[in-house]
Amino acid sequence: MMKIKVPNMIAACLGGALLAAGVGAILNARAGEPSSSKTQSVGLIVDDHPLARDAKAGVSYAEVVKKVMPNVVKIDITTKEKEMPMGNIPGLPDDPFFRQFFGNQFGRGQQRVFTPPERGVGSGVIVTKDGYILTNNHVVDDADKVKVTLQDGREFTAKVVGKDPESDVAVVKIQAEDLPAISLADSSQIQIGDVVLAVGNPFGLGQTVTMGIISATGRATMGLKYQDFIQTDAAINPGNSGGALVDTDGRLIGINTAIFSRTGGNQGIGFAIPTDLAKNVMVSLIKTGKVTRGHLGVEIQDLTPVLARQFDLKNDQGALVGEVMPHSPAAKAGLQSGDVILQFNGKPVLDTRHLQLEVAGTAPGEKVPVRIWREGSAKTVEVVVNELENEGNVAKNDSSQSDASDTLQGVGVADLDAQARQQYAVPEKIKGAVVTQVDPASAAADAGLKAGDVILEINKRPVKSADDAVKLTTNPKDRITLLHVWSNEGSRYLVVDENKAG
Repeated sequence: MMKIKVPNMIAACLGGALLAAGVGAILNARAGEPSSSKTQSVGLIVDDHPLARDAKAGVSYAEVVKKVMPNVVKIDITTKEKEMPMGNIPGLPDDPFFRQFFGNQFGRGQQRVFTPPERGVGSGVIVTKDGYILTNNHVVDDADKVKVTLQDGREFTAKVVGKDPESDVAVVKIQAEDLPAISLADSSQIQIGDVVLAVGNPFGLGQTVTMGIISATGRATMGLKYQDFIQTDAAINPGNSGGALVDTDGRLIGINTAIFSRTGGNQGIGFAIPTDLAKNVMVSLIKTGKVTRGHLGVEIQDLTPVLARQFDLKNDQGALVGEVMPHSPAAKAGLQSGDVILQFNGKPVLDTRHLQLEVAGTAPGEKVPVRIWREGSAKTVEVVVNELENEGNVAKNDSSQSDASDTLQGVGVADLDAQARQQYAVPEKIKGAVVTQVDPASAAADAGLKAGDVILEINKRPVKSADDAVKLTTNPKDRITLLHVWSNEGSRYLVVDENKAG
């Protein structure tokens, strides 16, 4: 049974590594979706005709390679020699062994040292005839000078137009006309098993082509905020970053970005940013100098089979709304905590990541239909998406909920008085019962409940005090409890199943 405390409380991944595919051949040397109108406005060539999948495999892809090779460029980056205080070098001035010989003469910030310049090699893809080139953010991120070499040998000093660390996309520009620009395919139409070619400059050797298939789609592997990677077994190595992944019609479907490897070289698992995502980022960078993303204003979490059953859903596809931000587009549209978003702008929502990508890719000011599940039935509301002012509020993914499904024995709660609010940093607007203790061996602990959480609802019924919490867990109809809780990390739902606690 839940216990009440008195108000005055005393309180690598499988042995491998995920590596960026470039910048390759690093050397040290001492110094001596936009809309079609938006797409056309920046000169992109879009070819979204369906791929002929009923054709028999040919004996050669030479014609495709001849078509694509001129579209891919080599990118050389150089960083300048940089000056920094010796005190910023780990292990020197603060090391007792060092200090016994030199005393304090190398006080922090007094002596200066110089880091040598660095050079690196990556790849890029020409996407407009007037010189816009897609590549990866990690290829040009720290570059002081960027040089682009075309297949015909011409060299250009490039300007970095914009970078987006959140998606690892960057755009550079060279001053040239009538360049061989690649056509962009609709990457949402690709299928697992499609043959693909990867073109780039691995290890700075020069243009290289490798072949494989699409191994998987929708991968989220690099810890980026916006990621929807294509996985391929086409050989990708350091230096391939920013290069082209193309279909058998020679159309761009992705920007090669990373590899999964135990050795640092290709092991048949490479990742590319799909063109639909890269294109949206690129257009925004070119037109505004920054990435403009849509904002919905909800905190969401993935559905588990256990949560889906609690909300009377037949499957666990969708995004569960844990909290709706005040005055947000979602709030104005009438969304509520406990709603499950099933579709956004006509597209099914598989999980929180897909919803984040769809919301982020929606133009601010656009009105979109949102299909939700509420209290056992579906309904559609219209949301006017706003611009995301700062990262974290597109459709914030609360991953702190646990997949374990176990309940409220071993849980202590108290009224949310001034002392409790101060102790657990709970805002005044939050109403409920604060969790003061959770038995580590309890089903509630397994479900993710912890001290400092505030229980807002139990089985969809509001909780205003510790007494409410106890009453709502006394003589329940079963031993499964749905909790809506708040913490400093956000709002989320938990399912506590004491049937699994023995």
